[in-house]
Order: sequence, then C-alpha cells, then structure tokens
Amino acid sequence: MPEAKLAREAEICYATVAMVTDYDCWHPSHETVSVSEIIKVLTENSMNAKNLLKSTIPLLSAQDEDNDCDCNTALENAIITAPDARDPEMLENLNI
Repeated sequence: MPEAKLAREAEICYATVAMVTDYDCWHPSHETVSVSEIIKVLTENSMNAKNLLKSTIPLLSAQDEDNDCDCNTALENAIITAPDARDPEMLENLNI
C-alpha cells in the first residue's frame, strides 16, 4: 500500500474504502454475473462513496489540530541520527 506509506510520511490520516462489485470470479458458490449487474452495483457503490464522503468530511474538518491521532506526529522520531552527528545544513533543509 504505497499510498498509506506516503500519507504517513506526510502526517496525513489515511483509510482505504473498498466496495465490492462482484465476487463470482473467486467465490465458487456464486453464479457468473452480467456486465449490467456489475454496472448496477458500481452505480450503487458510487452513491455510497459520495454519501460516505458527505458525512465524513464535515467530521474531519471539525477536528482541531490538537487531536490525539498518531498521524499528526508520525515523523516525530523519524530522524534517528544522534543529535551531535546531524548535519546542520540538512536539518535546515528539512526545516527542523
């Protein structure tokens, strides 16, 4: 999951939302589905995703910066080089 790693490095909270369209190709007890059935479920999933975003974004926007999520401090211990061995120019470039 490269997206999750990049989000972590940017100290951004990240969650995957997966919505199934069909599982006949790997589930032996299910019949084959048609393209129209898949499109129907895709359309429903699209509406579900929009509703999820509409209900979630206001909640996330309302959080203040002092929340206790670990994502906000993911890089706190990212530099493990001993303080006396750190390159001052590099620290300046990293804005630390």
